[in-house]
Amino acid sequence: MKEIIPKNIALLGSTGSIGENCLKIVQAHPDHFRIRYLSAHSNIRRLSEQCEIFKPKAAIVTHPHQLQKDRKLFQASVPLLSGRESFLTIFQDPEVDLVVNAIVGGAGVYPTYHALQAEKAVALANKESLVIAGRLIMKMVREKSLTLLPIDSEHSAIFQCLLGENREQVRRIILTASGGPFRTFTAEQLKDVTPQQALAHPTWNMGVKITIDSATLMNKGLEIIEAFWLYGVELDKIQVVIHPQSIIHSLVEFVDGSVKAQLGYPDMRIPIQFALSFPHRLPLDITYLELDHLRTLTFEKPDRQKFPCLELAQEAIRHGASHPAVMNAANEAAVARFIKGEIRFTDIPRLIEKTLQAHQPCSDFTLEQIMDIHDWAHDFAAHISI
Repeated sequence: MKEIIPKNIALLGSTGSIGENCLKIVQAHPDHFRIRYLSAHSNIRRLSEQCEIFKPKAAIVTHPHQLQKDRKLFQASVPLLSGRESFLTIFQDPEVDLVVNAIVGGAGVYPTYHALQAEKAVALANKESLVIAGRLIMKMVREKSLTLLPIDSEHSAIFQCLLGENREQVRRIILTASGGPFRTFTAEQLKDVTPQQALAHPTWNMGVKITIDSATLMNKGLEIIEAFWLYGVELDKIQVVIHPQSIIHSLVEFVDGSVKAQLGYPDMRIPIQFALSFPHRLPLDITYLELDHLRTLTFEKPDRQKFPCLELAQEAIRHGASHPAVMNAANEAAVARFIKGEIRFTDIPRLIEKTLQAHQPCSDFTLEQIMDIHDWAHDFAAHISI
């Protein structure tokens, strides 16, 4: 029997939903995976508990003020690093085989870029990395032949469907969406929805930001931009279909009319484990799909009038330049304001549109420049009135 050499993993964003599921997989396969580093933004108590279990070489808290405030909550006997610059240190560790980026929001862009710059394999759950800096990141991936594996269920599905295929023979990439909790609401009903309603996703158990994005369909808009960069297909070849049962996670249609799809009950451990174990597959203790138990699978077009965020994202990548970064930052700010009760659910796309209108596009930028633009857009959207 061939000796199993475990992959050493640096898990960024370990206290979030993706991070916790990743750790469950590591626990289930201790011969295949080891945690080398863990990082969290501010949940120091949970990070300490994780360190006690997994005994990493070091842990990182990226929110220095939170660390100063809650340092006493970290009880684990593990070196504790602070600040974003700590990522540069761990990416230089030759024993790190895979960086899992499960950080939420624009804060995840720097780690993706610098992990790849250090020529580490990256498993990516951070959508914003490609939305904000897709051109820079994919240029580096292509030029250095680096490994970038998607963790999103939809992009994992597409990745699996494309294995062994000629991408020039792809006719369409079809992203599936559950439709969120307000799929059947009228435009009038959408005006009065609350954050609590928006956080009640019908299918997935996710973090706050991504759950709100699913309710506005912005999540699917971000995935269109990701697909554009990840798979190098024309924007018009990327389509979205509402599939409330969330059994088909996405599809690829080829020029001969053949369609490949990846199916399974909704469970984020499937795409996470696929990214961790690639190019191999490992057993997973989940509910396996029984086709005779499925009563129906339905599909419908997204209502772009009721959910304009989908169109805003598509237009942002169509315009290119710095538009996607500005759109993303404005959305982050708008979601935060909605959760606080400062704006209505239907104000989210209006605020994004206002921010885009105030932006002077930049077509040629460095990582630092595009992140400065992102910060400007976030600040602008956080303070303008609707």
